Amino acid sequence: MTSDLFLQTIQRLAPGTPIRIAFGRIIQEENGALVVLGDGSEVQAICSGGFDLLDTEFSSAKLAELAKMDGAIVLDDSWSKILRANVHLLPDSSIATVETGARHRTAERVAVQTGKPVVAVSEDRRVATLFLHEMRQELQDPTDLMASVNQSLSTLERVRRRLDEAEERLTPLEVSDMVTYRRVVVLVQRAELVRRIGDSIEEDLIGLGGAGDLARLQLTDLMQGVVELRDLVVRDYVRPLRVGTPERRLKRLEAIPTAQLHEPDAVAEALGFEHLDERAEPLGIRVLDQVPRLPETIRDGVVKRFRSLQKMMSASAADLDSVAGVGKARAQELRRVFDRLQESVRSWDHEAL
Repeated sequence: MTSDLFLQTIQRLAPGTPIRIAFGRIIQEENGALVVLGDGSEVQAICSGGFDLLDTEFSSAKLAELAKMDGAIVLDDSWSKILRANVHLLPDSSIATVETGARHRTAERVAVQTGKPVVAVSEDRRVATLFLHEMRQELQDPTDLMASVNQSLSTLERVRRRLDEAEERLTPLEVSDMVTYRRVVVLVQRAELVRRIGDSIEEDLIGLGGAGDLARLQLTDLMQGVVELRDLVVRDYVRPLRVGTPERRLKRLEAIPTAQLHEPDAVAEALGFEHLDERAEPLGIRVLDQVPRLPETIRDGVVKRFRSLQKMMSASAADLDSVAGVGKARAQELRRVFDRLQESVRSWDHEAL
């Protein structure tokens, strides 16, 4: 999982920022670079040689010019001052690294040892790579990154449409008392996949800065209500009815590797469903959540009282009124909602479901 500090650093390196412009210049001039984005005793302890720049004000042009020398460059923590240049970095050679080039091996070790962000620019590959602790990420060209985001948004739109279709199918099956755990798993699978794709796009958008504002609006629209829907459905079907059970099952769901998320058995096991084709009985939480102006406390009270959507929908207005906080007017409104659902289910094509 990507750390908050790493995402904050990527955001500070977004296209259009002075530091990112500097790395763009270095790449354009076909030079390499090794830049430590922060100072402190840990950094100073591994610096050898070079020269002190006496807190020179940072500019993209100055950094690009200094990169023409072989040694590393050190900035202050705010990235507003260039402190040292042409420095030889001597990190602990016993720190494991997966990198092959000398510059990138040094960058990774310095990032791990000092806890400071380090950017290595490859003159051969013409790519800047950020290292921080044990994490690394290439700083993609904005045009390429935007193309990747747009492609991911297109995928997200398709999966979100399939999620909406799964929810549309689930409602009549619940009302007709025909739903199985397999149907529930399909919806939860799609909701969790939408969440993961959305999280991935959000991380990419951080790297785009203001250039990704339009895509961010599109992402927000596509993610509307997804996590809430997933959580409501899980609460509707997981058993036993104990405090904390839905949260534990959700954690197990989120721990499933994405490559296995399409497997119904993996999702069913995480949620505690033993037989996929067995009839499932919802509590009615999701259906009640769609009732306008129904407070959550009253919704939960109705669920606790009836413990089944079928029993809830069979209840009279007087039975509903007996639940604390419901009242006559709300009981009658709930009864009308249930009547409309039961009436509409007669017009649904069960073969198509």
